[in-house]
Amino acid sequence: MTKAPMFPRMFPRILMLAAMLAVATPARAIPDSFADLAAAQAPAVVNISTTQVVRGRPGLPPGFGFPEGSPFDQFFHDFFKNMPIPPQERHALGTGFIISSDGYIVTNNHVIEGADEIVVKLKSGKEYKARLIGTDDKLDVALLKIKARGLQTVRLGDSDRARVGDWVVAIGNPFGLEQTVTAGIISAKGRVIGAGPYDNFIQTDAAINPGNSGGPLFNVKGEVVGINTAIYSRSGGNLGIGFAIPINLARPVIEELRRTGHVTRARLGVYIAEVDKATQQALKLKNRNGALVRQVINGSAADKAGIKPGDVIVAVDGRPIQHMHDLPIRIAQHKPGDKVSIGLIRDGRPMTLVVTVEKMAETAAAGGKRERQQPKLGLMLRDLDKDTAGKLHARVKQGVVVEQVQPGSPAAFAGIEPGDVIYQVNRKPVANLRQFSRMARRFKPGDVVQLLLDRHGNIMFFVIRLPREPRR
Repeated sequence: MTKAPMFPRMFPRILMLAAMLAVATPARAIPDSFADLAAAQAPAVVNISTTQVVRGRPGLPPGFGFPEGSPFDQFFHDFFKNMPIPPQERHALGTGFIISSDGYIVTNNHVIEGADEIVVKLKSGKEYKARLIGTDDKLDVALLKIKARGLQTVRLGDSDRARVGDWVVAIGNPFGLEQTVTAGIISAKGRVIGAGPYDNFIQTDAAINPGNSGGPLFNVKGEVVGINTAIYSRSGGNLGIGFAIPINLARPVIEELRRTGHVTRARLGVYIAEVDKATQQALKLKNRNGALVRQVINGSAADKAGIKPGDVIVAVDGRPIQHMHDLPIRIAQHKPGDKVSIGLIRDGRPMTLVVTVEKMAETAAAGGKRERQQPKLGLMLRDLDKDTAGKLHARVKQGVVVEQVQPGSPAAFAGIEPGDVIYQVNRKPVANLRQFSRMARRFKPGDVVQLLLDRHGNIMFFVIRLPREPRR
């Protein structure tokens, strides 16, 4: 007698097993569509356009050039040097997202940096002039405010819970194309790309291009988990590698900008390096985790607590430090005056020190509300400290250090240089950045500002002439 084939008899069991697996397996591992998410969140995403007035430096027009010191060179230099050069406007585009119904908007600092006018355009097409509340150039975050009510807002998520492989959606204005939606996955977390001291980027393959900067990166719940900030590209376009600031890193900065208009960070007062193989062998370390202390700033919080060069910091508040760049991020999460537990290895022995962290010197670009009609000197400044004074061979003990001079600015025309220490303004002493900013608020278009500064130990006098026409 011929036996019946096995497959027909097993078929009902196979169907039953498939049904059981279907119940146990998530029904929608890959989203069918992001249309609902995009429609719900798009009204909270805005287009940001900026205008910057650039004043050219007097001199030979492009294309003219003669050997330096020749009669023709001197003739044309004298001819053109007093010729008025009309100001030109530069325009830039970016993206932002609304975090409060009364008009607070988050974007990147580099989107609005140096702007004289910021215009925010909603999805409805309505436009508003925006006021800059404050910026943090180290994290590349800026907070704007428009006069509006009843706006739709985004929900901020938890970027620490986002996982590599999770779906994400970017909404922005790449190349000026408004309300563009792209989707992809989180490709990696904790990326360090050399953008600043607090690099900890989310990497995504969702298409991000110029114009997406400052826009939101959503998870599938419609929550913002990142601020789209940078791309890796050789052509200027998307190559599937974009970077976003984790929202958990940006959230306290945004809140502080909203409260005070600036960001105050804590610091240890050390210069650090990665633990390489040679260092591991020399210090007889079990692994290469932690941050090697190269230098301790004299009189700093670390110096007072007893941290020494050659120490390897392996934990902050009991949480391990895996890589060098983890340390500044952890310290920046504290406020000046906080007591912080620092775990370290010294001469092969683990030990713990308690450090009362100190205030990091602020820069003029790192925060502060700006009055729209206040003329700009074109300077990025920070407080002079003892360590910097020694490096610059400065004779003065108080003042503000010039970190950058904006090309084409009044300060650049006057001859101010990075490394100069300004200690008098209009013959009045200036001890710190706060005092300088208070005096600068009183400057008016057309004013002549007198500066006394220390340039590597030499005392010099400069005059900055502010433009007569107010900046828009």
